Order: sequence, then structure tokens, then C-alpha cells
Amino acid sequence: MDKILVFGHKSPDTDAVTSAISFSYLQNQLGLDTEAVALGEIGEETTFALNYFNVNKPRVVTTVSNEVKQVMLVDHNESQQSVEDIEKVEVLSVVDHHRIANFQTANPLYYRAEPVGCTNTIILKLYKEHGVTVPKDIAGIMLSAIISDTLLLKSPTCTDIDIASAKELAEIAGVDLENYGIELLKSGTKTSDKSAEDLLNADAKSFPMNKKTVRIGQVNVVDVNEIIIRKEELLEAMKVQSGIQGYDLFILLITNVLENDSTAIVYGDHFKEVSEALNSSIKDNVIFLKGIVSRKKQVVPQLTVKFEN
Repeated sequence: MDKILVFGHKSPDTDAVTSAISFSYLQNQLGLDTEAVALGEIGEETTFALNYFNVNKPRVVTTVSNEVKQVMLVDHNESQQSVEDIEKVEVLSVVDHHRIANFQTANPLYYRAEPVGCTNTIILKLYKEHGVTVPKDIAGIMLSAIISDTLLLKSPTCTDIDIASAKELAEIAGVDLENYGIELLKSGTKTSDKSAEDLLNADAKSFPMNKKTVRIGQVNVVDVNEIIIRKEELLEAMKVQSGIQGYDLFILLITNVLENDSTAIVYGDHFKEVSEALNSSIKDNVIFLKGIVSRKKQVVPQLTVKFEN
């Protein structure tokens, strides 16, 4: 039996990494030979979760066709967010909670997409559907992903299913949901030792919008000002990356995990579209976004509509 690689999106966040691990474990229990890998450096929050529950970090890969013929995707489907040589391998399955765009396959596949706050919420359903018990360590990292993606169940992306899943997984993992959740979120907010490039790319995705390429990064903090004071440095890095990669618009969302608001630094020639889409004004490349914490639900759809109209 040939091995199958399982992975989330580039610039992997906690859900991308842990859903690869949890889905790979499930597939192995069902008789397949799979390995979870990551498409980029694993961040501090994810590292905290993996260490807390004694789960090994997956290895990082930049290509897959040199190793395998088949892959499984989690927490993404868009080709620009996937591995560079995705077109050279067969995609056997996708489990995701994002929009579907720029995705096609030559062969039929298993595709599971649901409008929930976290991919691991869907994967928990799959464990139950297949009658597979979730081990304590896997439950812990699945819980971590739900906490991360929903900002401890406070994000507008969070559904009743996410809440019920988080409570169930916390019980299996043997942790207090609220206390562990705060500890996890704070673990990923240290920014003083990160370069501008690290801040921009640690959790960033590119989105095609009516022939424009929009790059949106997101960083979680407990003090927004520690990022804002580095605005000029970040704008210069955005300029460089936009020139190299062809981004028409670059946005860095700075999300306060305690107050559930965001401030964004914006680079590019589309301030009018951003201001109108997000219903706030931009001053000196900075826009305050009250109540906005979700790139997926509160930023990408609004910008997409604006650029396509």
C-alpha cells in the first residue's frame, strides 16, 4: 500500500496542523497508510498545543510529488494555498470549512465541507460516523484548534456544533475548557522577537478577487500597540512582498484576543474598496475594525463582493 500525505494550508495555523494529524490518525485506523505533514513552519500557539498534549510535530514539506502519488487536504481547498506541486498528485479527499474556489480534480473524490468554525469540528463527526474512539492526546489538539479558530468560542464563525464539540473534546482531554483556552491563546501572542516577515506570513492567505490578488495575514495579540508601533517596518515588508508576489492589496489583521476587535495595517491602491467593504475609514494605513475577528467570515466575503461589483 502506497503512503498518502495529509496536510493543511501554507503558513499553517493550529487548525491546519492539528486537523492533518487528527484526520491522518483516523485514516490509519480505517486501514490506510497516511502521514500528516505541514506546509510551513509551525507557530508558537500550535507548538504549545502539541507539547501540552505530547504530540510530535509533523515534518515540514515544500513538495509532495517526489514522495507520493496521492494526498488528502484538510482546512483548505484553494490551489494557491496548497503545496506547490498539487497538480502533480491525485487529491483523494478534502475536509474543510472555508469557501470553495480555484479547485478542480481529474477524478472523483471525497469532499466534506461544512459552515462551522473549525475543520476539527467536522473531523470529530467523522470519527463518530466511523465508530473510531478519539484518543486523549488527539482530543487535546483537536480542542486546541477549535479554541484557536473560534477565539475560545467567541468568534462569529463559532456554531453550536463547535461549542458542543469543544466541550466533548475538553472532557476527553481532561482539561478545563476556559482555563486551557486562555492559556493557549496567550501562548501565540508574543511578537517582540518576530521579524516583520514572520508577522506578515505566520498566518497569511492569498485570495483572488476579480483579477486582483489580495493577501491577508492575521496575528493575535493582547496589546495591539506592540504591532502598530512597527507599522513603517511592516509597510516596507508588505511593499517588498507585493512587488515580488504580485499582490494588489496586502492587509495585516491585528486581532486582540481579549477584547475581540481588530486593527489592520493596509498596503496597496485600494483603500476606498477596503473602507467601504469593512465599513470603517483608513487613516495613515491603519483601520480599526470593531467586533471583527474572523478573516474567513468578516473580511474575505466583504472584500470579494466589493471587488466583484
